[in-house]
Order: sequence, then C-alpha cells, then structure tokens
Amino acid sequence: MIWQRSATKVTFPLVWTNTCCSHPLYREWELIDEDALGVRNAAQRKLLDELGIPAEDLPLDQFTPLGRMLYKAPSDGKWGEHEVDYLLFIDQDVSIHPNPDEVADVKYVNKEQLKELLKKADLGEEGLKLSPWFRLVVDNFLFKWWDHVENGTLKEAIDMKIIHKL
Repeated sequence: MIWQRSATKVTFPLVWTNTCCSHPLYREWELIDEDALGVRNAAQRKLLDELGIPAEDLPLDQFTPLGRMLYKAPSDGKWGEHEVDYLLFIDQDVSIHPNPDEVADVKYVNKEQLKELLKKADLGEEGLKLSPWFRLVVDNFLFKWWDHVENGTLKEAIDMKIIHKL
C-alpha cells in the first residue's frame, strides 16, 4: 500500500509515499534497541496515527526490520529532512481508517502498477510526485525485498548491521 500525504503536511505535501513513516519518541518503550523493538513500537503507534490501524491488528513479532538508511532531502527551502530511517516490513490483513490530517489518498499496488507509477512520476505525468525517501527505498531495496517476500525468503534480506548512506 502507498498513500499520498495530506495537503496540510509541513514537509512534502501531496507526495506519494510508503505505508508508514515515523520516528521513535523519547519514551522508554520506543527506545528499546534489542531486536529493534523500540522502532517496532513506534511503527505500531504511527500506523494507528496515520492509517487508523489498531495495535492489536499489528503484532510486534510480525514486523521484520530489514535495514536502515541515512538520507537528506530538502522540501520547500525552509524545511527538509536529514535522518536515519529504519525499514520495516509487515504483511497483515487490516482495515484502514486514514487520518485526513495525514493522508489524502491511499492505493494498493502490485509490482507492475508500482513500476508504472514510477514511470509517471519520472515523466511528471498527472502531477505525480514521490517522497524522496520512498524513491530511495524503491530504487535500492524494494523490488529485491518483494522477490524475497514472494519466494518466502524475506529473512535473507535482513541487513541491520550497516546504515546505508543514500
């Protein structure tokens, strides 16, 4: 699933992005380093905030931490991002109730639909824009991970030892 950020977002309004983005807060349960438990707790919290998915529908042990990346991206000349992102995967059947302050639109896409969406964004068609972090994930990791998911070998894709500087 991908979604379009709301028009009221301070950074990157109306761009399409990955399912969830978050940062651990300075809370004891979001700072647990072991097995990226704090990051998984933060993802669970943010999936509720952004997409209205209750925590009980997203068991912490079902999140797979796949890697980390460092990136920097300007937004509007005043705001931007420079951060380390943890990249997590979860495959669950859930009902979503998007928060309109966060989400303008939602799409479920398969591999071919995503490739078409990337082409449209590259050509500037339909005013389609992708978040810079999502594009980095797509260009560097996503299709390899997708193949691992389809082959039942996702655990082989885990690389939490290094931070990819993109």
